[in-house]
Amino acid sequence: MKKVVAFKVLLVLALTMASTGCKKSSSSKNSSRATGWQINSREGGFQYNTDFREQETSPGLVFIEGGTFTKGRVQDDVMHDWNNSPSQQHVQSFYMDETEVTNAMYMEYLDWIKRVYPPAEENFRAIYHGALPDTLVWRNRLGFNEVMTDNYLRHPGYGEYPVVGVSWIQAVEFSNWRSDRVNEYNLERAGYLKRDAKILDVNAESTFSTDTYINAPSLTYGGNEEVINPDAGRRRNVQTDADGNESGIYATRETGIISPKYRLPTETEWEYAALGLSEIRDYNLYRGRKKYPWDGQYTRSDKRKIRGDQLANFKQGKGDYGGIAGWSDDGADITNAVKSYEPNDFGLYDMAGNVAEWVADVYRPIIDDEFNDFNYYRGNVYTKNALNDDGTVKIITSEDIIYDTLPTGKVIARNLPGEIAQVPIDENETYLRTNFDRSDEINFRDGDTRSSRYYDNFDDDEGLTAEGKKKNDTRKMYNSPQHRITRDSLGNIIREYDKRNTRTSLINDHVRVYKGGSWKDREYWLDPAQRRYFPQDMATDYIGFRCAMSRVGAKSKSKTKTKN
Repeated sequence: MKKVVAFKVLLVLALTMASTGCKKSSSSKNSSRATGWQINSREGGFQYNTDFREQETSPGLVFIEGGTFTKGRVQDDVMHDWNNSPSQQHVQSFYMDETEVTNAMYMEYLDWIKRVYPPAEENFRAIYHGALPDTLVWRNRLGFNEVMTDNYLRHPGYGEYPVVGVSWIQAVEFSNWRSDRVNEYNLERAGYLKRDAKILDVNAESTFSTDTYINAPSLTYGGNEEVINPDAGRRRNVQTDADGNESGIYATRETGIISPKYRLPTETEWEYAALGLSEIRDYNLYRGRKKYPWDGQYTRSDKRKIRGDQLANFKQGKGDYGGIAGWSDDGADITNAVKSYEPNDFGLYDMAGNVAEWVADVYRPIIDDEFNDFNYYRGNVYTKNALNDDGTVKIITSEDIIYDTLPTGKVIARNLPGEIAQVPIDENETYLRTNFDRSDEINFRDGDTRSSRYYDNFDDDEGLTAEGKKKNDTRKMYNSPQHRITRDSLGNIIREYDKRNTRTSLINDHVRVYKGGSWKDREYWLDPAQRRYFPQDMATDYIGFRCAMSRVGAKSKSKTKTKN
C-alpha cells in the first residue's frame, strides 16, 4: 500500500514539473546551447554544419597523427657544422602526400595553365613559362644526359617519377593551384557550383580562387551566376523564407566543405613524418634513436622474402648509383618511380632517397627552441586582403598581374586573375600585440641583419670608400652575394653579378631548407634529421617536393567524437 502511495506522489510531482516548465533541456543537435534558438531552421538564421564528423582526407594525402619528438638528432655528423642541434618539439596532426609530386601530376598543372592563360597571348606568356620546370638541370659538362633533358618531364615512361627542376617558388605555386582545384571539385560535388564548370567555364577572366570564394563568392568565375548559383535543389543548406528569399546560397567555412590549403610541409613536420614513429613505442626510438624512416640501422631489408634488398634509392659509392646490374641493385640509376620501395609506418613513400624535398622554412643554422617548441617554423610573412575604396576586396584582373624578374633572370607572375590582392599587415593588426609585431617575421631573433645594431647600414655602400665598403660587408653575419636584375629602357635584362671577395656566406632570407637524401646523395643524407639549403628561385635534378595540409578538429582520428 505504501509503495502505491509513493508511486502516486512521484507521478504527481513529475506532472507538476512538466506543467511548470521545469523540464530537462533539449539535447537536439540543432538547438543552440547558448541561446536555445534553433540552428539551421527553415526560417533562416544561423546556419552551421552540425553533422560534421571529421576532416575528409583530401586527394593524395595520408593522415599523420601529431606528437612530440626530438628534432635534429642525427646519428652521424661528419660535417661538424652544428647545423642539427637536437631540440624537443611538438607537432600538431596534419596530412602529407604519400609520395612526391610526380611528373604526371605536374603536367596536369601545366596543362591547366596553358588552357586558362594561353602562352600565345603576350600578357600571359610569362605565366606558363614561369611554371615550367628547368629541364636543363640534367646537363653535365662531362656527362651524356640529354635523354633526360628531352624526355624526363613529359615522356609517359617517367610519368610516375618525381618531378625535378622545380624551384621552391614553383612548388609553392603548384600547392596553391592544387588547393583551388580540390576545393572547386568539393563545391561542385556538394552542388554549390555548376557541374564540370572547372573545365567548361574557365578562362583568364573567369577562374576559381578559394580565398575569393570565401570572401566574395559572387565574384568567382568573373561573377558568372550560372556557374556559382546552380539549381538550389542540389545544395544541402539552401533555405527559403516566406518572401522567397534564399539563404545558404554559397558555401562558407561553417559548412565544412572547404578544406584547408595544400602547402609545403614545415621542416619540423617533414622530419617528424619521415621518422614514422606512429607504431613505435620502444623507449630508445621514441627518444630519437631511430636512424632512418624504416626500422633498423642499415639500408638493406632483413625481411625473409626481400632480405638484402635496398630500402631506398641513393648513391652507394663513387661511380655506383644503383649497384651491380641484376644483383644487389636498388632498381634505379637516377630517380625511380614512386612507391618502388616500402613505405614507413605512416604510409609515406620515399622519405629517404629518390629525391630530396623542399620544405617551407627559410634556412637558419640554429633552431630557436627557447622561444617556441610547438609547430616550429621560420618564414612567416603575414598579409591581408587589399580593399577597394568601397570596402570590398580587390580582385586581380588581367591588367593587374604583376611580374617579378628573379635573380636567375626567370620571370614569374606574383598574382593571377581571380585572386584577391594581398598587402602587408600594418599597425592596425599589430598594435599592442605580444605575439607578433610586423608583417615579415623571417628575421625574428635569428641574429642576422634585422637583429644587428648595424642593420641600418646594411646594403648602404653609397658614398663609402673601398675600405669603408669592406668594413660594411664584414660586419654582416649573413653577407651573401647580392646579385641584381634590372631592365633598361627597352626592357632588356641587365644582370649584375656580385663578385666581391668579402662575401662569406650563401645564407639570406631567400634560401630554403630541403630535406632527405636523393639518388645523387650518399647514405649519410638519408637520416631525416639532416638538413641543407638552396636558393628558393633555383632548381636541381635531385630536389622535388610533396605537399602537406593542416588538420582541423581532433588530434587523433580514433578520438573523434561521433554524434548520435
